[in-house]
Amino acid sequence: MQTLKYTITDSLGIHARPAGLLVKKASEFSSAVSVSKNDKTANAKKIFSVMSLAVKCGDEITVTADGSDEAEAIKAIESFLHENL
Repeated sequence: MQTLKYTITDSLGIHARPAGLLVKKASEFSSAVSVSKNDKTANAKKIFSVMSLAVKCGDEITVTADGSDEAEAIKAIESFLHENL
């Protein structure tokens, strides 16, 4: 299992458009990918799950990947977060 901590810098937080792109990116991998904020965890491959976290600007999230391609998943999602959020 690999994890990544990231603080959201987008002024709108994780709203519909970037949430959809995040789900698309996470779905490229066979590993289980989740996003956590505080005590809530969401399946990163399901948009309603990600949106339910209500992530705002300045919130720290933890992304976890567990599976055969977890290292690649974390690297790709980290890149995505830096470019989009």
